[in-house]
Amino acid sequence: MFMGEYSHTVDNKGRLIFPAKFREDLGEKFIATKGLDNCLFVYPLEEWAILENKLKQLPMAKPEARAFVRFFFAGAAELEADKQGRVLLPNNLREHAKLDKDVIVIGVSSRIEIWNKEAWEEYNSQINPEVTRIAENLVDLGI
Repeated sequence: MFMGEYSHTVDNKGRLIFPAKFREDLGEKFIATKGLDNCLFVYPLEEWAILENKLKQLPMAKPEARAFVRFFFAGAAELEADKQGRVLLPNNLREHAKLDKDVIVIGVSSRIEIWNKEAWEEYNSQINPEVTRIAENLVDLGI
């Protein structure tokens, strides 16, 4: 399980060092793709396979399903860290999440998210006042 929030930087070659706590659970190779909310989603291969199987079940006759599957898979890349723990993030993914220097890497249970630091701070400033209301709505889901 991934959890926690870490500040990191992307170097001028587009490389990011993942938090040491995340590297072991990610494995040697993993998948990064365009995420929702203008961040990146990063999955260990096992979690990616589970998600892939779920997406295969979507009805391809529905335009929204086709659009989402295209968005998710077209932006995906298999990545691996070098000996120093650095990962080269592809240009299309860095552009999607506007990752230039300062980033926030967060653990979200089965995946990691990579955010532009300013975008993460803005997101938090908007969502924090709403957390109680959101939690009340989740009661209906048994949480």
